[in-house]
Amino acid sequence: MTSENHGTLKGDAALVMSPSGSSSQGQPHLPSTSKPIQELPDELIQAGWSKCWSKRENRPYYFNRFTNQSLWEMPVLGQHDVISDPLGLNAAPASGDVVSDTGLGNGQRKRRLSEETPQGPNSFKRPKVDTPVTPTTPTIPISPSTPGTKPWSSSTEDKHAPPPLVYWDLDVQTNAVIRERAPADYLPPHPEIELQRAQLTTKLRQHYHELCNQREGIEPPRESFNRWLLERKVVDKGCDPLLPSDCDPVISPSMFREVMNDIPIRLSRIKYKEEARKLLFKYAEAAKKMIDSRNATPESRKVVKWNVEDTMNWLRKDHSASKEDYMDRLEHLRKQCGPHVAAVAKDSIEGICTKIYHISAEYVRRIRQAHLNLLKDCNITDGAEAPEVQDRLVYCYPIRLALPSPPQPRVELHFENEIACLRYKGEMVKVNRNYFSKLELLYRYSCIDDPRFEKFLSRVWCLIKRYQVMFGSGVNEGTGLQGALPVPVFEALHKQFGVSFECFASPLNCYFKQFCSAFPDTDGILLELLERSSEPLSFIIFVPEWRDPPTPALIRMESSPFRRHQLTVSAFEHEYRSGSQHICKREDMYYKAVHSTAVIFLQNAAGFAKWEPTPERVQELLGAYRISGRSLASPGPSSTGTGGAGGDRDSRMRQDQGGGSPMEKSGLDTLSV
Repeated sequence: MTSENHGTLKGDAALVMSPSGSSSQGQPHLPSTSKPIQELPDELIQAGWSKCWSKRENRPYYFNRFTNQSLWEMPVLGQHDVISDPLGLNAAPASGDVVSDTGLGNGQRKRRLSEETPQGPNSFKRPKVDTPVTPTTPTIPISPSTPGTKPWSSSTEDKHAPPPLVYWDLDVQTNAVIRERAPADYLPPHPEIELQRAQLTTKLRQHYHELCNQREGIEPPRESFNRWLLERKVVDKGCDPLLPSDCDPVISPSMFREVMNDIPIRLSRIKYKEEARKLLFKYAEAAKKMIDSRNATPESRKVVKWNVEDTMNWLRKDHSASKEDYMDRLEHLRKQCGPHVAAVAKDSIEGICTKIYHISAEYVRRIRQAHLNLLKDCNITDGAEAPEVQDRLVYCYPIRLALPSPPQPRVELHFENEIACLRYKGEMVKVNRNYFSKLELLYRYSCIDDPRFEKFLSRVWCLIKRYQVMFGSGVNEGTGLQGALPVPVFEALHKQFGVSFECFASPLNCYFKQFCSAFPDTDGILLELLERSSEPLSFIIFVPEWRDPPTPALIRMESSPFRRHQLTVSAFEHEYRSGSQHICKREDMYYKAVHSTAVIFLQNAAGFAKWEPTPERVQELLGAYRISGRSLASPGPSSTGTGGAGGDRDSRMRQDQGGGSPMEKSGLDTLSV
């Protein structure tokens, strides 16, 4: 999401950024090639800074072991306005000098890594080309705050090790502004409560599994429980961040549809003729058994029994049928018997959905009561007056809680090679060491109530446990729920369209340091913002292009008057970063999308004038996919998603007639605006 505030400030001139290439200083080696020289004040040493020597430049520089930040000049300690700029994203220079790098607001020039480091596509953040930017701020910020010390120590070997590969860019400054908000009334997280929530959520999964087995004789559809959690969260007005408790309607359309699709049996992918024959036989037998055992109408019994007997006779007589013959017969049987089978199973499946919802509501009541009792034992009550909120625009900032955080229990931390392991009461969660460092940086940016990192480990344990429970315990289960775009696509979005904010991400998979997540800090309705705001607003949305049937969200966006352009990325021709990227192996970081993806540009008039999806900009976005040899097809602004396949077919036809490569042709097709 991109937006801009056009206020006039005296400090604007100090916030103009020059391109990184304008500096006359060369690029030194990595910290591992230098030796530390401790000549710093105690305050800087406690904040993680050390003075090192660059052999290449033959001059000293300053390195922070907590943030991996390198500076040529001595760091400056200061404060910033936590209300107007709580993350210190746009801090003004202390001396009024021009800032030479994004993300450094105290007149310091960031020390770049050597360009000689080998780089590969879709593997880590590549050096970006900086362009002059003039950020505007609702109020005049001051310099960034001093980071606190961590309650655990870093080994000497880690201080000067080469930086690990990263899949994010936390140096990008935000341009998203919001109205200042009062602190939210969510209860502060605590490992004891999160452990109870995890146990009850696992128990709820077991109830769902047992109900599907007992009532319908089937295994629950894969990841249907995960999708139920997300679907319920959209409409839930309850108080729990994960489990639903106040939804209308009570019966989940998502869960009902997925269970119904597996009635009377689950249809799997077929490769061989014998498998198709067995599947047809099982479906016919299961349909007859269900009609005989349920309260079906005489007409339904008659239709199902006649079609099943006809299918059985055909199976006994015809032994030379092909796989396609069996699949055609199965499709015919489903059309004839499906409506009658669904009619007799409807009440039972609705009972499953209702039962799961009411159990969830009871679990939410128990979790909240335990949470309130814990806060009461810590003498924390909801009696404090809410602070006065000014009616002003501020840079988008993390959610603030009205209640103070209770004392946190001890969480053990140890490292196993490249994995950080956090343990609380025997429950261990794991995260890649690289992502653990990322969480440290994000925590330093946002958690102003814990400058000494005393609550960091317990909060990280709660965070990872929450996503672990939401994903489920199956192999690769839930990873698609938190898939992320490849790094080159994010870089193109930022460079060409000014994107600096993610509307749906998490601390584990975000590319920018400003984002909304699935949990309490999710807020805002896109179309209402576009209608009411006169400031430039631009949303670039990546959603699965499901057309059978089309999803309500896709229909609404395609019919929106703010839709300026639309692309379709063909299935199996693009990829996402795994939702388990914080724990998976590097070779499992990316997976191919099995469905097409619609890329929709929603912009108001001012946003369209500023970030218009011109052919040149769209070409750059397509180029980000072409890094790995992929191509896109664009249906144009007034076409439906089915035009994507047509674009590829036309490209192949022109190639057969003597045109250029299919990559070039499909790229040209996408530029028709």
